[in-house]
Amino acid sequence: MLASMLGVAQTAYVSSTASNSNNVYVINVATNTAFDIIPVGSMPQGVSVSPDGTKVYVSNSGDNTVSVINTATNTVTSTIIVGDSPHGISVNPDGSKVYVTNSDSMVSVINTLTNSLWATIKVGFDPSGIAVSPDGTKVYVTNNGSNSVSVINTLTNTVSATIPFSSAPFGIAVSPDGSNAYVTLGSFNHSIKVINTSTNTISNTILDNFSPWAICISPDGSKIYAVNYEIDSVIVVNAVTDTVSATIPVDSNPNGISITQDGSKVYVINENNNSISVINTTTNTVSATIPIGNQPICMGNFIGPSNVGVPSLVNPTPTLTLYPNPSKGIFTISTTSNQTPKDIIVYDVLGNIIYQQSNIKETTVTIDLSTRAKGVYFVKVIGDTEVALSKVVLE
Repeated sequence: MLASMLGVAQTAYVSSTASNSNNVYVINVATNTAFDIIPVGSMPQGVSVSPDGTKVYVSNSGDNTVSVINTATNTVTSTIIVGDSPHGISVNPDGSKVYVTNSDSMVSVINTLTNSLWATIKVGFDPSGIAVSPDGTKVYVTNNGSNSVSVINTLTNTVSATIPFSSAPFGIAVSPDGSNAYVTLGSFNHSIKVINTSTNTISNTILDNFSPWAICISPDGSKIYAVNYEIDSVIVVNAVTDTVSATIPVDSNPNGISITQDGSKVYVINENNNSISVINTTTNTVSATIPIGNQPICMGNFIGPSNVGVPSLVNPTPTLTLYPNPSKGIFTISTTSNQTPKDIIVYDVLGNIIYQQSNIKETTVTIDLSTRAKGVYFVKVIGDTEVALSKVVLE
């Protein structure tokens, strides 16, 4: 898996948490297509990409672990046991530590050099969202069950301040200059609270008729984006005036949000539509919708830096063709690559393998799925240094 047949771009890693799914889908941001599926632990819910883009950390709430993905190969290279029901996850700026919220009122700290649990920190009840300050000296944790935000000193691994809230805080993001932290309150008091990080006090409240959930900030710090889980939209906030400047309709029950490195696209995870809405930040409109595995739930910064996960190609980009598509069940796979495919794997929409063929000698292969149910399937073709994923529709 050293090169993709789909080109060079930033990469998004989106977890699908439904029963029997337990996968991370790898998305080419330039083409808005999925090109790989990575099995991880049980019920993955949080994703955080390391600053250099070489690793992706996935919190698996069903088996109390964190999966470590190597983005050069898109495979899990390590599994780390953490606290109960890990959810929120965030890598620090130098990539040396990963902070994970656990439902047992703890934050697990992972040493990325050894891929081991380094420390645990007691915080408030039912912590959910988590964010590290740009200088790496503080970690902010939203305690959904105790109506507070814990501020962790990363030098001492202790809570240095606790900020009270009127109702349950959930999502959190820190501005690029570190001066403010933005906290979503989706229950009762529907709003976004602004924390002054110098004084650890609430400095402003952004009000509107919305139910904010996950939140992210543009790279230049000028805009804030928050998903409204209950009313299927994304709000755009002017970070200078702390006012809502736009509301963008998306698919059903958006739960996760992340922004590209250049700030041109926002990716929104829609849990009940099994899709990703791609927002053009210039026009504040949905420019594309990407189908994804069943019940995607993805909290955190799930978009990696440029040219990571989709490495540059030495040879011209080969083309994968499936025909006929749609198909009655029997279709042919061919590629213009100068390499013969070694393996073919077919997945259903839950990420379950339903067909696999190895040690292939031909560049054109016919597959028979005529006994399978009608619907969408993913076909992965693996060569020596190339991988491609395409969709086929059975009708």
